Amino acid sequence: MPSPTRLSLSRLLAASVTALGLLAAAPAQALDTVKILVPANPGGGWDQTGRGLQQALQQSGVKKVQVDNKGGAAGTIGLAQFVNSAKGDGGALLVGGSVMVGGIALNKSPVKLSQVTPIARLTGEYDVLVVPADSPIKSVKDLMERFKANPGSVSWGGGSAGGTDHIIVAMIAQNQGVDVGKINYIAHSGGGEAAAAIMGGHVTVGLSGYNEFAGQIATKKLRPLAVTSPQRLPGLDIPTLREQGVDVELANWRGVFGGPGISDAQKKELTAAVEKAVKSQAWQDLLKKNGWSDVYLAGDAFRNYVESEVASTEKIVGTLGLAKK
Repeated sequence: MPSPTRLSLSRLLAASVTALGLLAAAPAQALDTVKILVPANPGGGWDQTGRGLQQALQQSGVKKVQVDNKGGAAGTIGLAQFVNSAKGDGGALLVGGSVMVGGIALNKSPVKLSQVTPIARLTGEYDVLVVPADSPIKSVKDLMERFKANPGSVSWGGGSAGGTDHIIVAMIAQNQGVDVGKINYIAHSGGGEAAAAIMGGHVTVGLSGYNEFAGQIATKKLRPLAVTSPQRLPGLDIPTLREQGVDVELANWRGVFGGPGISDAQKKELTAAVEKAVKSQAWQDLLKKNGWSDVYLAGDAFRNYVESEVASTEKIVGTLGLAKK
């Protein structure tokens, strides 16, 4: 019969082996720190996305989430910083989307989305075209008549050059037989700046995501003319462009990307954290508040989607002659 001491040592060794086995089988430790780079100035859609995701990640268990802004050139300045600073960093996220895809194509940017790691598409949003409440333009028909008669007399206020708003204007011009080179497009750094320009009479018509102008539409300071969706948006009695004879449809999507060269394990961990966050109440409240569509897409499906978006946007920009020479 073994001695009590030998029995105790045997039990201790057995317990240690069991514990080591459990540790080996345990899943990787969840992220406790995330840094989000928003490649735009505070206040716009990307900033709202980044700060909304910050709250959602914290609500879903990430201890520390930091958000930094680095605006300029349709997000490509922030993209360049992220490519240089986040290599191999499994806790870094970059907010981006269709505006950045357009900016890269328009500016022939040396940095590309292929240099970062697609994590997830998060939201989708259609544009609304608005004019000041006292504008003589009452409909898309009025706007198109003026645009076709004298393209330069219509100034369009939207977001970054080459972004979704700019591409929509170019698509409208092409659809209406207007020379794209005669478009008078005035880029703004955010929806707030664009709204001020429109209400101040500095531009003829503005376009951006509905949420950017919702307050001014509600108080009747701005009049909505059309949305760029295939059907009217739920709860909003605003006709589509197609209803009014302009065959144009385009959505602005936003998502997040990981750093260059992160491992499969790091990518899996980041994706899991984002997926958990978008199921949180904080994120669901943000979608409802901003009128954003939940278009969550991750993994290979999102990577394929980004590649398709890049190819189609480059084609649009090239066809419309928007790219810098």
